[in-house]
Amino acid sequence: MATDLSQHIAGLDALELSNRERQSLASRVWARSWPMLSAILLVLAVWELVVLSGWRPEYVLPGPVTVLEDLWNRLGEAEFYEALGVTMRRAITGFAIAVLVGLVVGAAVSRIRPLRAALGSLITGLQTMPSIAWFPLAILFFKLSESAILFVVVLGAAPSIANGLIAGVDYTPPILLRAGHILGLRRLALYRHVILPASLPSFLSGLKQGWAFAWRSLMAGELLVIIAHQASIGEQLDNARELSDAPGLLATMIVILVIGIVVDMCFGAADNALRRRWGLDQRVG
Repeated sequence: MATDLSQHIAGLDALELSNRERQSLASRVWARSWPMLSAILLVLAVWELVVLSGWRPEYVLPGPVTVLEDLWNRLGEAEFYEALGVTMRRAITGFAIAVLVGLVVGAAVSRIRPLRAALGSLITGLQTMPSIAWFPLAILFFKLSESAILFVVVLGAAPSIANGLIAGVDYTPPILLRAGHILGLRRLALYRHVILPASLPSFLSGLKQGWAFAWRSLMAGELLVIIAHQASIGEQLDNARELSDAPGLLATMIVILVIGIVVDMCFGAADNALRRRWGLDQRVG
């Protein structure tokens, strides 16, 4: 009888704990969602007020309902997903190449003093150059081709990634380096097991900034380099401009914005996971 009673009480405790966990999860989701939802509603309200004010004719600046209807219709078209697939393939390919280049350059510059003296300022200078400035050279090298777009995407993203790694290596605590030497780690082993893990926060920040530059460079490239018989988000944006299709243009811009927000949230999740792993999460409760 006592055993049955204890099992019953344990079951009630487990049920209560499960309810608390569900409530906690729901409250966390709501706490993260309501600021974004409020911002979206505020933007839509301001947008509608601007349209109602008559600042621009509605065929130039349509209201949010018209644009969202156009976006909904696009989501049902196969051409939209084909264009989205081409753009995302270019973005992932260019960003992956940029990460590889940034890793190699950043690792070399951060550990070899002559390279730091020769290339440190050059990397920062390349990072500050507008992506649009590279396109005349890219078109001269590769004509109107996908290689021209990828060339500019890599040049736009790689310097930020390299600088992120360089900053992370520079701020590696000396005590970790001494501990690595005491444990017998040298050269590549020290870099792999001590320096790279210690530089992860700065490197992740560099990756995030590199993605932002890559995405901006890609959109500029798809507007300038139109490849025949190959749909893309930038090509749809340019077509909407040429046809004076304001709802389609704004709908495409919303797609570009949403992709940027989603990727930023992914980087934010990675940063939060890294903070929790290192015990840096300061949230209470």
